[in-house]
Amino acid sequence: MDNHDNGGVSPAARAVRETASDGGATLGFDERSAGLPAHAEEARASAAGGSANPQKRKRRKRRKRKLYVKGPGGDVPAAAESESKPEQPQQKKPAPSRRPAPNRGREENRTTYAALDLGTNNCRLLMAVPGRPGHFQVVDAFSRIVRLGEGLSQEGRLGEAAMDRAVAALKICAEKLKTRKPRRMRLIATEACRSAENGAAFISRVKQETGLSLEIIDRQTEARLAVAGCGTLVDRGTDGVVLFDIGGGSSEIALVDVSRHRTPRLAEHIVSWTSLPVGVVSLSERFGGHHVTQESFAAMVDAVSQMLDRFDDGGRLKDVVAGGKFHLIGTSGTVTTLAGVHLGLSRYDRRRVDGLWMERENVDRMIDTLLSWDFDMRKANPCIGADRADLVLGGCAILEAIRRRWPAERLRVADRGLREGMLSEMMASDGVWRRRRRVGRSA
Repeated sequence: MDNHDNGGVSPAARAVRETASDGGATLGFDERSAGLPAHAEEARASAAGGSANPQKRKRRKRRKRKLYVKGPGGDVPAAAESESKPEQPQQKKPAPSRRPAPNRGREENRTTYAALDLGTNNCRLLMAVPGRPGHFQVVDAFSRIVRLGEGLSQEGRLGEAAMDRAVAALKICAEKLKTRKPRRMRLIATEACRSAENGAAFISRVKQETGLSLEIIDRQTEARLAVAGCGTLVDRGTDGVVLFDIGGGSSEIALVDVSRHRTPRLAEHIVSWTSLPVGVVSLSERFGGHHVTQESFAAMVDAVSQMLDRFDDGGRLKDVVAGGKFHLIGTSGTVTTLAGVHLGLSRYDRRRVDGLWMERENVDRMIDTLLSWDFDMRKANPCIGADRADLVLGGCAILEAIRRRWPAERLRVADRGLREGMLSEMMASDGVWRRRRRVGRSA
């Protein structure tokens, strides 16, 4: 069949032209896609003495016509009408707000987990959503020094002012939890509530005034959670780790053996642990924290060393320590403060501190530096400040006693601990990372 019937225009090309002449859309389809070269029809019409397709002539006439519209002074051309309208000023769009939307959506609320740790010195809250296997993304955090254990070592009770400070901080946490509506949460209290004779009464007060139900955990659980929160900081080439958490009223130490096999859950590798009934608050109150001399510092170290002498680890990490393939992990305000001073930070930066390696000589130099500073110099340092100026050397004394018992060449700094351990355990028990692995494999 000849494609040039009907004046040399193929049926497909003619259909396209008719659609265009009727004002219809052609969806990007042109003559060349119908097999007819562009402008072929005009060339044929010229050769035939100007006899073009009737549809062509109609379209030309339409182009010459003027369109009129009704105006206030009678009919006017449409072009003139459009020209007579004053140009409307362009409305400025409001600048987008930089503040995050308060409502994160139902999906995030279903996957958010929350962990709260009320300690002897600090009140901390952390909320996160699961990330890649073994990790999570923080969506909100809160931390405030409340010194709940102030005077506890002398009185045996929580003081009214200390409890008021803690309740005020917990009310902020309660509001954050109400806003986020986490899928699961765990709220714990540690040494101050554990050892105070009015600890249980304080927990009841917290429930009544904030709506939060705090769980007083034992020392073994505290040690396990501290280890669980630091699993990703263990060096791959090591055979063992001594992990310690210097708190306000107690200090937990766990011996971790990964020489034979290693699983993602570091807490499964704990071979021995202990909890010392001493922390930065209780030690500083006993020996003094404002004016610390070489002699008083040595006395603090000796007091903690005597407690460590009573800890029988059964020699479970003896061979690993003797072989030198082990390191320390410190998760506490003392260690992170030392790291910040070591880095010379103008303000504390968690991203630079968490996971930092400090060699033995670096730690020695930082302790000596802090001992050479008086209270005002410690207070003026941006990584110490007024809240820790009277506590940091007490923490250094506990650290020094641990280093003497387990002399390691390297210390890894952890700005994490109980909250991260609680989040990891809740997410693992819910199987969120297993589900993500299956989704990744099927993709």
